[in-house]
Amino acid sequence: MTDKLLIKESLDSTNMACESGASCCDTKESVQNYYGKFLTKTSDLKTGACTAQIGKFPKYVREVIALVHEEVTSKYYGCGPVFPPALQGASVLDLGSGSGQDCYILSKLVGADGQVVGLDMTDEQLSVANKYIDYHTKLFGYASPNISFVKGYMENMVEAGIKENTFDIVVSNCVINLSKDKLAVLKEAYRVLKEGGELYFSDVYADQNLPDSVREHKELWCECVAGAIFWKDLYKLAKEIGFSTPRLVTAGLFSVEDKHYKDVLGDAKFVSVTYRLFKLPQVQSHASTVVYGGEIQGHEDELPFDYAITFKKNEECHVKPELATILKTSRYRKYFTFSEGEHGPCKCAKLEKDPFEYCAQQGNIKSCC
Repeated sequence: MTDKLLIKESLDSTNMACESGASCCDTKESVQNYYGKFLTKTSDLKTGACTAQIGKFPKYVREVIALVHEEVTSKYYGCGPVFPPALQGASVLDLGSGSGQDCYILSKLVGADGQVVGLDMTDEQLSVANKYIDYHTKLFGYASPNISFVKGYMENMVEAGIKENTFDIVVSNCVINLSKDKLAVLKEAYRVLKEGGELYFSDVYADQNLPDSVREHKELWCECVAGAIFWKDLYKLAKEIGFSTPRLVTAGLFSVEDKHYKDVLGDAKFVSVTYRLFKLPQVQSHASTVVYGGEIQGHEDELPFDYAITFKKNEECHVKPELATILKTSRYRKYFTFSEGEHGPCKCAKLEKDPFEYCAQQGNIKSCC
């Protein structure tokens, strides 16, 4: 029996449990079954979309990745970095936490005084994640766990007991595009974030609006491809909800080489992108002059903020109102000094940056099977 036939039978058996025509139910059940029963290790994925790592991890993150238990890492299906700077003492929620790899890395990076919560809907993945809480707590030298895992749906986290204005940071790694209702997911992320909080996530995007023939392809949906939205639509969703303008952090192209899938996808192109968005107060700050003090772990000399903006230690520069508001209201405020006026070079960037254009400029093409 071929892999494709195994996938089809696995998905079809799940969909029989849903009500006829309940597309959201179909999708959730299919994804649950795919990641809980069909996939047993990272190499079981067929397109590589959910394993197309983009960007380079700082040394301090690489050192922590090496500490995570082998069984947890063997079931990892992420597509990019979800470890923003300045995590010490932060409260973090991971949407679609899976086997827990990103959560355990975050558990170490936030320290004993921080908190990490992983949310997932798949029993099998949660079982692996929960299995190693004590292991990593002892490994990291903590007196008690700073991590927990919760079963629930990211479209409605109220049912999982996730309260509003709770977290400093929400992360997600190649999961939001598995949801049929991305607006609901982003609204929930906004709800649970504190003012000044950040949504920092990696996901797959398309260079066009995908046709129904792709959207309805169950295998490609579960492989994080068919659920990809046109990249410009993220900016529309963010504006509708009230988030700051999405800031592109890093991106990497990937291609689907399997002929069966290529025929379905046509001329559509895909890219893995890490974005950061902030929950800001309604009244923004004025443009300001800022100076980064160099006190963030791993970023003592400079602090990369997005694809175009890097703050050099002790360099005076001025920023526009939205970025000034981000720096003044988020966890970054204690690492900067602020003054009125516009002194030094302007830290400006084209905010609605085309990720495909960015990758072309970087010479970045990553081929996936």
